[in-house]
Amino acid sequence: MSIKEQFNFVAREYDANRKKFIPCFNDYYENTTKFIISNIEKPKRVLDLGAGTGLLSYFWYQECPLTEYILVDIADEMLNIARKRFEGINNISYQVMDYSKELPNEDFDVIASALSIHHLENEDKQKLFTRIYDKLPSGGLFVNYDQFCGEQSEISKWINSYWKIQLATSGLTEHDIELWRERQKLDRECSVGEEIEMLRKSGFKIVECVYSCQKFSVIVAIK
Repeated sequence: MSIKEQFNFVAREYDANRKKFIPCFNDYYENTTKFIISNIEKPKRVLDLGAGTGLLSYFWYQECPLTEYILVDIADEMLNIARKRFEGINNISYQVMDYSKELPNEDFDVIASALSIHHLENEDKQKLFTRIYDKLPSGGLFVNYDQFCGEQSEISKWINSYWKIQLATSGLTEHDIELWRERQKLDRECSVGEEIEMLRKSGFKIVECVYSCQKFSVIVAIK
């Protein structure tokens, strides 16, 4: 199945299993978001790339409820869950779009993404980061919450092995894990170091990993 088909298929179960798939969930999503927002001016408009069910935007919204959010995803069923999550909130809108090919026309202070860009080949990541850089104003912020391989293949094996142990004891069903194995076939992970170099090559002047726990890291880039 394609990425769109895979994520439309698992959309209803996606949120319920997030904490089981991400052992460091609270630090990764909530605490890192609070840390970032505490150090910037509240943005006027945020673009969430590969927004899925709106989970990342939910944590940003908790800190910046007056900000306008545009959630973009290729899987319309995922966005339907986001629409239910934010029902009645007028400053959140949705666009079904393949962000690897184009970005929305609006201007943004912050562009963010969670657990999505690792599906792109490195060449396509580089093209995306350049489009993101061109889209942001001076001082604009890009934040990528994603999963990464290790810098060395041996450490990648350690990380993946331990992650599988954690998943096996997380309460996930065998069906859940089998669907995860299928989604893994779509992964095109790079290391944190490789992504930082791509972002610098795209023109970002400040780039740093501000959170990391084995498989999961958050990279901040400032134009």
